[in-house]
Amino acid sequence: MEWIIVSGLVLAGLLLLVVEILFVPGTTLVGLLGFILVLTGVALSFKYFGPEIGWLTVGGSTVLSAVAVYASFKSKLWSKFSLKSSMTGLAVENLDDKLQEGQEGKALSSLRPSGKAEFGNIVCEVRTRGGFADAGSRLKISEVSGSVIIVDTIN
Repeated sequence: MEWIIVSGLVLAGLLLLVVEILFVPGTTLVGLLGFILVLTGVALSFKYFGPEIGWLTVGGSTVLSAVAVYASFKSKLWSKFSLKSSMTGLAVENLDDKLQEGQEGKALSSLRPSGKAEFGNIVCEVRTRGGFADAGSRLKISEVSGSVIIVDTIN
């Protein structure tokens, strides 16, 4: 019965370590729980079977951990989660020459306090001075500075 408990704890801990590496990297909670389970299994092997079997369990769990990490990195599972495309558009576009203060347009999305708006045929990201506006609201540009466009609602 003790063997089942020790091996179950070590294997469950190793499984959680692999889950941490493959599916939820960076959370550390799952990995920490897995590490605690492996340590508990090793500690119980020392308690139940003595130092010789305990050290064998330490060695075996270390080797199994290394194999599990190696196998998880070698599997092509990572390619399913990796980004394969890149963005080609510019993140910041200077709109000083295209939009002027006083120009009117409409909100394409809710502004809470920022969102998308259309002025003529130009769709851009805009920001209110802290207020909210519903989609479809009429807007007026009060300030344009590079890529920052501040708008007011028109009643």
